[in-house]
Parts: sequence; structure tokens; C-alpha cells
Amino acid sequence: MSDASVSHVVHAEMPDPRRWFALVVIGIAQLMVILDASIVNIALPHASLPKVLGGLAIAQRNYQWAITAYTLTFGGFLLLGGRIGDYMGRKRSFLIGLLGFAGASLLGGFAQNQQWLFGARALQGLFGALLAPAALSLISVTFTDSKERAKAFAVYGALAGVGGAIGLIAGGLLTQYLSWRWCLFVNTPMAIIAFSLAVPNVRESKVEGHPHYDVPGALTATAGMLSVVFGVSQASTDGWGSTSAWPFLVLGAFLLLVFFVIESRIKEPLLPLRLITDRVRAGAFLAQLFVGLGLFGMFLFMTFYFQYVEQYSAVKTGLLFMPFSIGVILAAGMTGQWLPKFGPRPLATIGNLMAAFGFLYLSFIKVDSSYVSSVMPAMIVTSLGLGMAFVSIASTALFNVRPDDTGAASAVLTTSQQIGGSFGTAIANTIVVSSGTAFMVAALKHSHPAMTAKAKLLLIATSHVHGYDESFRFGSLMLFIAAMVFFALVNIDRDHLGQHDEAVTEVYPAST
Repeated sequence: MSDASVSHVVHAEMPDPRRWFALVVIGIAQLMVILDASIVNIALPHASLPKVLGGLAIAQRNYQWAITAYTLTFGGFLLLGGRIGDYMGRKRSFLIGLLGFAGASLLGGFAQNQQWLFGARALQGLFGALLAPAALSLISVTFTDSKERAKAFAVYGALAGVGGAIGLIAGGLLTQYLSWRWCLFVNTPMAIIAFSLAVPNVRESKVEGHPHYDVPGALTATAGMLSVVFGVSQASTDGWGSTSAWPFLVLGAFLLLVFFVIESRIKEPLLPLRLITDRVRAGAFLAQLFVGLGLFGMFLFMTFYFQYVEQYSAVKTGLLFMPFSIGVILAAGMTGQWLPKFGPRPLATIGNLMAAFGFLYLSFIKVDSSYVSSVMPAMIVTSLGLGMAFVSIASTALFNVRPDDTGAASAVLTTSQQIGGSFGTAIANTIVVSSGTAFMVAALKHSHPAMTAKAKLLLIATSHVHGYDESFRFGSLMLFIAAMVFFALVNIDRDHLGQHDEAVTEVYPAST
């Protein structure tokens, strides 16, 4: 046992009697954090209107900061947030994160200018970085039986999968029938309910002893990831060859290199390198990274396709994502039952391959494509695959993890998804713009000089859809790579899952 030992032993025959109530609480918080990442997308056009129309007069060049301000702080502070939870207490970090997220959301809802809104979004990301790894860690240490843990991760996986789609649906309803401000206000009652239920139902879990926060590692990791994410966000708007992007990308890469050097030499690192040098865990983290690279752009560009090409309302756009939400929920629930029987390797591999095929099918949509025959089948296949993958990857990332590393492992998993999503969205956006522009230029060369206005509008829409198709093919490739990475590196099966029970129950911390 290390000097950072836990308080005392709780055996497998003494499971937390309130563990399922705790899972409900954690689920509410997890849904809130993931939902918030997408709900603002639909609200943003309304928030950007002139002030006389109830908006904040946000300039088009600044739209991205309503999203980027959140992802910058969320992705940049996740590792530090996970380590703080390990030492300060995961329940305490969870509660502080909930209150902070509620306050930041309320602040954003009352924003009077764009700077106010962007600052509130950054605060949301900061408290989300404290909340998210604590939530995942609490699941790992609360459920000590392999079958129950698989079910718990199935709930987590379902929420991770449907949160983005639910955000689009809720964002459409709230924006159209109330106000864009309610897309932020809605987080506050959710956080308060979760806080009230967490106090009596969630057990404390932490590493006892003198806390080691690895300040040099925290500074270099946070600054490095902030710089990389900021550079990617600049590249998505100014282009990958712009001078506003590469200095930040190079600086970020250098700082992250320094971070890994520090972590290899310090006694109590922020990120124990054993987490990423372990073959199984590395496979889960890499798979999550490639899933993020492929997935995040789909929601964004399908929203554009529905609203700008098909001219659907915000509410209808959100509702059209319902098959995706239902598919992930069903697949995650089934995977919770299958995981102890088959192990994570075949489930995650097959799931990611299904999602890759779904994206490939989606890449053939046209301006006049039918939703029922061209879009919905792709959504169903993709969602079923991702539901299998989410649960399998999350459970594998925390497989046999040391209790004092739980927060760090949870943070790395979430960081992999966020960094992958940031890069993936930027790359996909570049593909959409460049391929769409090239298609437009080529079409104009062969078009009749006296093209009608209607024909020009159709050409513009067709060029956009061509760009979306190319981005979906990129997403399909990333999901295929995720499947291959998981299959090659994650060499555990159902017979290994029971080992996690012993590792966890021997060091399960005391409740408060």
C-alpha cells in the first residue's frame, strides 16, 4: 500500500446500500454536463440577434467562443480536477462542481453582453472539469460487483451517448417556446436537485494522507491543453495554415512534452504514467480519442443540414435526432448485460465498426434525400454501435485501476474525448469548407452564364451537402481506427473482469 492509503477496508459482501440512488444522482449530473455541451448550439443564433430583439448582438466571427470558452476550460482543467477529487474527496468535489456549475449557468442566463456570456461559459467548463471526473470515479468505487458495475457503466454510457442529442432537442424546444436564456437557466434546477440528492445518498471516497497536487505538472498540462485547444479553434476559423493557429499548437505541444518529462520524474505525479503505459487502459484512451475525432462533427453538420438545407425548425431538427437517442439507450442497456458475458473487446470493436458503417452510409446524402431512407437508418446503426462502444470503453478505462488513480484515470478518459472532439470538429469543419468550395468552383466553370437565382441557391446547398458528406467519411475512418485500436490493444476478456472486483474491494474507502 502506498503512503496515500485509504481509510479502511470494505469487503465485497458489504456493498453500499444506497448505490443505486447514488447512480441516479451521478446520472443527473452527467446528463447536465454533456447536455450543456450541445444545447447552446441551437440557442446561439437567437443569442446573436440584436439587443432590441432579445439577443446580445454577437458578431459572426465570435460565435465560436460560446462553445470554445466552455471546451477550453473543461478540457484544460480535467486532469487537475480529477486529482483534486482524489485527495479532497470525490463526493466533495462532486458537490462543489454542482454548485459552481449551477451558479455559472445562472450567470450566463442573465448575460447582458457577449463578454459576459463567454465568461460564464468558461466558468461552466471550469466547474465541469471538477464535476465530471468525480462522477465517473464515484461509479467505479461505489459498484464493487462486476455485473452491477457493468450495469452502472451502461447508464453512464447511455447518458454520454444521448446527452448531445437531448441537448439539441431541449435547445430547440426552449429556444422556440421560451427564450435562448433558458438553455442556460435549465442547468440550475438540475444541479440543485442533484446536489440535494447527493448529500444523503453518495458516499465519500478519497485518498488519505498528505495531498500531492503536482503544481508544475498541473501548470504545464493545463497551459499545454489550453494552448492546443485554442490553436485548433483558431484553425477551424482562420485555416490550418494561419499564423494565428500554429504558434499556439507548437507551444501547446512543447508544454505537453515538458509535462510528460515532469510526470516521469516526480514522486506523486498528476498523471501517473502507469495509466497510459498500461496496454489495456491505453487502448481505451486511444479508442475514446478516435471516437471523439469522428463523432462530434456529426451533430454539428447534421444540424446545419436539417436547418439550412432542408429548412426545418429548431424543434423539428432536435426531434429528428430521436432515433439516435433511443438507439444509444437500448444498446447501452443491452451492453450492460453482455459485458460480463463477452468482455469489452468484441463489444467495443463491433460497436465502433457499426458506427463507422453508419457514418459511411450517411456520407451519401443529397439535397433531396429522404430522411426515412437516407438518414434514419444511418442514425440507428451508428447509435446502436456507439452505445456498445461507450459502455465498453468506459468500463475498460477503469479496469483494475488503483484507488488513488481513479480520478486521474477518469479525467484522462474524458479529456481524450474532449480533445478528440475539439480536433475532430476543427478538422471536419476544414473539410466541409475546402471540399465545398472546390465543388462550387468546379461547378461554376461548367455552368451556364445565365444561371437563375433558384439554380444558384441549389448549387450552394449542393456544395454544402458535398462538404458534409466528405466530413462524414472522415468520421467513418476515425471510428474504424477506433475499432482497430481497441481490438489490437485491449487483450482482456470476460474472465478478467472479476479481477477488478478484488482490486477495488480491498481498498474501498470509508463513507462519511
